[in-house]
Amino acid sequence: MNRVYNFSAGPSMLPLPVLEKAASELVCYGDSGMSVMEMSHRSPDYEAIIGDAESMLRKLMNIPDNYKVLFLQGGASTQFAAVPLNLIRRTGKADYVVSGQFSGKAFKEAQKLGYDVKCIATTKEDNFDHVPAVTRDMIRPDAAYLHICFNNTIYGTKFPYIPDTGDIPLVADMSSCILSEPVDVSRFGVIYAGAQKNMAPAGVTVVIVRDDLLDYAEEKMPTMLEWKTMAENGSMYNTPPCYSIYMAKLVYEWLLGLGGLAEMKQRNEKKAGLLYAYLDSQSYYIAPVKKESRSMMNVTFVTGNADLDKKFASEAAKAGLKNLKGHRSVGGMRASIYNAMPYEGVEALVAFMKRFAADNPKA
Repeated sequence: MNRVYNFSAGPSMLPLPVLEKAASELVCYGDSGMSVMEMSHRSPDYEAIIGDAESMLRKLMNIPDNYKVLFLQGGASTQFAAVPLNLIRRTGKADYVVSGQFSGKAFKEAQKLGYDVKCIATTKEDNFDHVPAVTRDMIRPDAAYLHICFNNTIYGTKFPYIPDTGDIPLVADMSSCILSEPVDVSRFGVIYAGAQKNMAPAGVTVVIVRDDLLDYAEEKMPTMLEWKTMAENGSMYNTPPCYSIYMAKLVYEWLLGLGGLAEMKQRNEKKAGLLYAYLDSQSYYIAPVKKESRSMMNVTFVTGNADLDKKFASEAAKAGLKNLKGHRSVGGMRASIYNAMPYEGVEALVAFMKRFAADNPKA
């Protein structure tokens, strides 16, 4: 078996033990006589799978009892519309922090729906090289919610703090950092995350929503976007993304077996620390993100020369370090070092970076 180190931002690498277990159960799950991919979502076998997935996620994240856990389709981008459709009727307006591309898309989606939404802070003028400071007095007192993207995959930034919103529900897109470290769920009204970065293959989106926020959906909104309907039907109003949920369950088992999110945080800090320490120790590569806003999951860097950046990504791929090319909107390089990336993968990346710098001196 010749597996590479996959630094893709998503879909991203999955833990090898998870893939091996899924392979062993691919044709026949337990004594069911069939694959999970063939299984009725109404069968006892599958009801046990989705039930276990929810209970394991609740344990991992210490999710309070007054929150619903939903396994939905459509990706996190669908929630850009679902969030205002489910919440804005509380007061008729909402505030957004635009700290990168996806929070910007969420803001534009709410605008597109015709709602009174306001961008209260952005770092666009600084090319999103840090997360803006947000204080309670910046938020409109009658806002239905404040929306943030907790980790910015493209730019490699992360909120180093949880904004104080008082009684205003905080809504966070955690697609690229969920399960990377413990987080106090009770500080949020809603957390949502596409699974394909740190949790499972593409196909399932997790929404964690506080019970008291389930009664504000627009009357004419599409049923498939209504959180309350999905909660009342156990995420099975229609056929859910069955196999992706099963894979998420295996990832949750793997995380619990390692010791949970406290252990994962230590591992992620060690990996990111190694890479950032090298970046800070030299001048060949430039790390554009301000130190206080650096992401543990997505590390961006450039050489300052577009041709060298292209050569770096190409030669790295030949060396078994795949998908290091930066997002098309920003260029450069991006190393996504999610939970499944082993420490050895980051060691291999740093060693390659040193060789490349020595072999390709700048003019």
